[in-house]
Amino acid sequence: MLKKGGGGRVEVRGTKADRPKIPGRTFPETLSHAWKFRGIYALGILPLAFFLVIRYLPLWNAQIAFKEFSPLDGVWGSPWNGLANFSAFFRSPYFWPLLRNTLMYSLAKLILGIPAAVLLALALYETGRRALRKVVQTLAYLPHFLSWIILHGILLGLFSASEGLFNEINRAAGVGTVNYMGDPAVFPFIVVLSDLWKEMGWSAIIFLAALMGIDPALFESAQVEGASRLQQVRYITLPGILEVVVVVALLRIGTILDAGFHQLFVLYSVPVYDVGDIIDTWVYRQGILNADYSVATAVGLFKGLIGLGFLVAANRLAKRIAGSGLY
Repeated sequence: MLKKGGGGRVEVRGTKADRPKIPGRTFPETLSHAWKFRGIYALGILPLAFFLVIRYLPLWNAQIAFKEFSPLDGVWGSPWNGLANFSAFFRSPYFWPLLRNTLMYSLAKLILGIPAAVLLALALYETGRRALRKVVQTLAYLPHFLSWIILHGILLGLFSASEGLFNEINRAAGVGTVNYMGDPAVFPFIVVLSDLWKEMGWSAIIFLAALMGIDPALFESAQVEGASRLQQVRYITLPGILEVVVVVALLRIGTILDAGFHQLFVLYSVPVYDVGDIIDTWVYRQGILNADYSVATAVGLFKGLIGLGFLVAANRLAKRIAGSGLY
């Protein structure tokens, strides 16, 4: 029932029975609908099984982060020790260097990786030569499908102190040999730039797909108004993919403490431990090599909580600045 309130407002009042009912499916209708589209639902079985087995079931064993875990006693039989494992990690001399290195690599890859992928996608989208576009796309995507073991061999061929290409050039120019892979001042640049080279082309696929979804009529109208290509990119292209850029950035921020275990594990060595050791590599040595499963699990749980906090904060900031977010 409608009733006029103060200030000319109209209020809706009445009993629950008077309100319009939103139509919905009954349980038999839901089953019938699911059976009708069973092929589409079947596609989700394997991803669902993956997340259940790999992501959610192991959370049960995360309780050993709060226990003095012993393989002989098992998860249930191991005694509780509260936050002692977290405290041991926070008070260790490794904590701040590990956190510094992890954030350094993660932020550098995030700050450089997304703009580079956007620029590559814009270049591919704007080029009018299809043959050149296909060649560049193939060359840009290829490194993503190579493992870090293979890329490590390529990097050794470039930066090795004995037979690396750059040192061959140095010797030919009369410059002394430089141990690039073992130099703490150079190693972080090799890590960031090699990751950029490996993942830039693959990341550009998402932005290229977003560019393809922009209405071509907008560009035609801009051309009629006399807008240059740069102005079209600034006022049409970039705003058109802004929401996609925000979503990708938020997803990357959610894994801010994943600085690239496989890459660092393959590339780093003893001379660059101070700048190459990250949380994941330390957890590997602590949990697998030293069999300290409780502390390793506590650090992994700490990583997840920090990532969740960064994701929530970044999502609120993105919604305030860009007007869009993950939720």
